[in-house]
Amino acid sequence: MATDKKRVIALGFFDGIHLGHAALLEKTKARASQLGATPSVLTFDTHPGQLVTGERVPLINAPAGRVDLIERLYGIRDVLILHFDEPFRRMSWMAFITALQEKFGAIHVVCGHNFHFGYGGAGTPDLLRARCAELGIGCDVIGEVSLDGQIVSSTHIRQLLLAGDMERANRLLGHPHTLVDTVRYGYKLGRTIGAPTINMTFSDGVLVPARGVYATRVYLEQPHIAVTNIGLRPTVGAADQMTVESYILDFSGNLYGRQVRVEFFHFIRPEIKFDGIEALKRQIQQDAEAARAYFM
Repeated sequence: MATDKKRVIALGFFDGIHLGHAALLEKTKARASQLGATPSVLTFDTHPGQLVTGERVPLINAPAGRVDLIERLYGIRDVLILHFDEPFRRMSWMAFITALQEKFGAIHVVCGHNFHFGYGGAGTPDLLRARCAELGIGCDVIGEVSLDGQIVSSTHIRQLLLAGDMERANRLLGHPHTLVDTVRYGYKLGRTIGAPTINMTFSDGVLVPARGVYATRVYLEQPHIAVTNIGLRPTVGAADQMTVESYILDFSGNLYGRQVRVEFFHFIRPEIKFDGIEALKRQIQQDAEAARAYFM
C-alpha cells in the first residue's frame, strides 16, 4: 500500500546501532530537516545473511532493542521493520528501490559504503545512487567509520561481547551494550539471601555475552547501579537455560511484568560454582562493592 508520507530513509540492518550507524542516522535526520520530510529507518526482523547463507548470525540486539536505541539515542521514531522472507530475498535490486519510492514514500535515502541489497546482493551503493537519480530520489552514501584505527563493524563488536570486553565494545557502539526485556518470575532465591534480583532473558537468536558477573545500570524511573549475572546458576543448579539476573543496589520493589533496560559496563568476574549459599552471599556482596566502586 502506497503512502503519502515523505520519508528520508536510512537503509541497513543496524545491528547494535554502533558509531558507523550513527553517521547514517545523523545524516538522515539532517536531510529530513532540509527536505521537510520524516526521518525513517528501514530494517529487518532477522539478519538477511541468515536466509541467504543458512548460517546463523547472532544479533547484538533484538528488534525491540534496536528500535529503543534508534528512538532514544537519535530521536527517530519512524522505524520500519520488514519481515525478511523468501519472496523478499528474491526481490531484484531495482524492484527494491521502486518499493522504497512507491510503497514507503522515499524522497531521499542514506546507506553505508558496503550496503548490498536485492537478489544475490546484486545492488550496490553505486547502482543505488544511479537508479535514485533516474527516479528523482536523493541519495547519500556514508564512508566507513573508524575508531582507534579499527573499522567499526557489528562483526567486531560481537567478538568483543563474546569475550566480555564491554569497555571496548561500548566504545565502538558509542553507548553501553543494552538488554531490554520484561522482568520475569524467577526462583526467588535472591530474596532469601538478602540479594533480591530481577530475572530477564536474551531473546532467541540474540548474542549472549561472556558468562559471568557485570557492573551494570538498570533503568527504571532513574538509573540504579546493579550487579548482573549472565549464566546457568551453577551453585543452586536451578537453571537449564541462560538467565540474566540483576541485583539492584539500594532498591526494593516489585518489578514483575515491567519492561526494564539493563546497560552493561564492566566484566567483574567469570561465573563460579560456590561451595554453598553462604559463600555465594559473601561473593554477591563483594560484587556489589566492586560495581559501586566502578561507578564512583
